[in-house]
Amino acid sequence: MQQKMNHIPRRRIEHRTFRSLEESPVTALLGARQVGKTTLARKIAVATSTVHYYDLERAADRAALSTPEIALSDLSGLIIIDEIQRIPLLFEVLRPLCDREPLPARFLVLGSASHDLVRGVSETLAGRVQFISMSGFRIDEIDPEEQTKLWVRGGFPRSFLASNSEVSDRWRESFIATFLERDLPQLGIRVSAEKLRRFWLMLAHYHGKILNTSELAASMGVSQKTIGHYLDILSGAYVVRILPSWFENIKKRQVKSPKIYIRDSGLLHHLLGITTIEILRSHPTYGASWEGFALEQVLALRGERWAFYWRTQRGAELDLMVVDRTQRYGFEFKCSDAPSMTKSMHISLEDLQLSGISVIYPGASKYKMHEKVTAIPLSMLPELASDTFTPHH
Repeated sequence: MQQKMNHIPRRRIEHRTFRSLEESPVTALLGARQVGKTTLARKIAVATSTVHYYDLERAADRAALSTPEIALSDLSGLIIIDEIQRIPLLFEVLRPLCDREPLPARFLVLGSASHDLVRGVSETLAGRVQFISMSGFRIDEIDPEEQTKLWVRGGFPRSFLASNSEVSDRWRESFIATFLERDLPQLGIRVSAEKLRRFWLMLAHYHGKILNTSELAASMGVSQKTIGHYLDILSGAYVVRILPSWFENIKKRQVKSPKIYIRDSGLLHHLLGITTIEILRSHPTYGASWEGFALEQVLALRGERWAFYWRTQRGAELDLMVVDRTQRYGFEFKCSDAPSMTKSMHISLEDLQLSGISVIYPGASKYKMHEKVTAIPLSMLPELASDTFTPHH
């Protein structure tokens, strides 16, 4: 199976990583466990003349960095440190190493826990680090005919490339168990695996909905503060997305609570007992599943820093708004054969002053719905992923 994985090129993120390594002393490649960070790092290592590789999952490599100043200061070339969240204090060591002139080494660090890691890195290595988010396989990395398979199985390489749907589903079950029972405790998280699994399952039923922490707290029999802690754990490990709301002074009451998504559609489907596209089509979460899946594809291609949803108290809503420099672009995700204009789209265009709206759907033809609204097949998304993104063209 590993051999198959290496045959699926990931050119966009590979190119971006190489570019970052040329521009910055430190490149931080962040994403969930098992999305392919190590595979990508090893491919980069093969193409680089002088490489030093440390995998902090291995006791020997952790021991080798027990005195990191001594271990790293004399090295040159590319230094790769995998699972760096295991020793976050390493970032304090990297700072003086990044300020040497001339710079003898650059660092590629891989991590699978975000909030504390990103905050610590940002503070310690301000101006010296570029962050790259890595997801599982994306729509631009697979055969267009396998779009449905990607949706049902999700983007984790071993899930997507499994020999059949049963093997894929078993892999996802194993991933969830390992994540809860081994990976999180290694990060010092002391929450029972059973409680977090129950919470994760509950979030799967809230997928695509507005977050209601008081309702979740009542269902779990815990405090809202505890719910916040659970959310921090799962979103910090890149398995749950908390999409913030956009609100501004437009003389309308707007919803300020975020929306919640299970980031990988395959994990969502496993938690809900969905193993085939036939089961998914008859499941109540069909539309919400497509919304989350397509949303992740857009954010993987466009970046997620300035991404929001918008909703008014009277029900007008925009699934996703991406702010790109001075422009605002809207996205709607419709799992239908021929989406058409809605009242919400008209309201969003006017109230948010959008440059355009792209309606992402699973069809095959691109067509105009309005002067500023275009229906776009998901398979065409990679064509729109450029630095001058204009989805209504």
